Amino acid sequence: MKVQIYATSWCGDCRAAKRFLDSHGVEYTEIDVDADPAASAEVLRRVGKRAVPQLVIDGEWFQPYKPGRGLLEDELCERLGLARN
Repeated sequence: MKVQIYATSWCGDCRAAKRFLDSHGVEYTEIDVDADPAASAEVLRRVGKRAVPQLVIDGEWFQPYKPGRGLLEDELCERLGLARN
């Protein structure tokens, strides 16, 4: 499984998503949209706004949080094939 996370260093939701991935032993590649203008443009093209974090799991884009709800742990577990803790 190939997992990428489009994130920024200042984003609390990005940090929460990376902690989740790390705690479940999911390997991922982090793409910093602040450091990479092409990555920022790709998020804008795919999502319609500059919203991070964005996960790309085997080529499928997924926003792992919802405003007011936080990190979507159940959905993340399902998409990544993880047992819910």
